[in-house]
Amino acid sequence: MTDDEIDRIVVDAAVAVHRELGPGLLETVYEAIMAHELRERGLAVARQVPVPLRYRGVDFEEGFRMDLLIQSRVIVEMKCVESLNNAHRKQLLTYLRLTGRRLGYLLNFNRALMREGIVRVANRAQEAP
Repeated sequence: MTDDEIDRIVVDAAVAVHRELGPGLLETVYEAIMAHELRERGLAVARQVPVPLRYRGVDFEEGFRMDLLIQSRVIVEMKCVESLNNAHRKQLLTYLRLTGRRLGYLLNFNRALMREGIVRVANRAQEAP
């Protein structure tokens, strides 16, 4: 499955979940339902995946957890905030950098229209030269 195929499924699933539930629920609720929806659409989904951090030769597991990892390739971070800001993008970009992955999504379910709450983030350092 290509990244573009995964992209379409993630976006379609987010729109479907938002249409059904609307804005205003907790991020953990959207996370659980998105994981279910994506699995129903045939994708492998892991929730609350540790993001390892290495500092001066010591591995730390405590620091970070990504909300969803799709097909072991695409990171999805769920938000339910008034608006996304640079800190949210930096969080996802940090997860991408630390895990060596290329593609991630911020999904903000607290918008009137889900398409306004979808941000695709690419880790340019992982792209082929």
